[in-house]
Amino acid sequence: MATAQAASASPTHHRASPGTSPPQPPYPSAARIADSACFPQYTASLKCLEANQDKSKCQQQFDDYKECKKKEIFKDQQ
Repeated sequence: MATAQAASASPTHHRASPGTSPPQPPYPSAARIADSACFPQYTASLKCLEANQDKSKCQQQFDDYKECKKKEIFKDQQ
């Protein structure tokens, strides 16, 4: 019984009421990253993490993403 209650209380389970907008993704930032020019760097870093147990092996991908985001933010500020 506790499992059913936990599942219904989970923030990822949303039901839209009639006449309301559809539910938002549980992590709004996940929707925004797909629209980013840095999405390829982001996915490369995730793939690296999936392939390697050691995060230090993915430092180059992290750095590439970080630099891309810096450039993207600077571009948006102009």
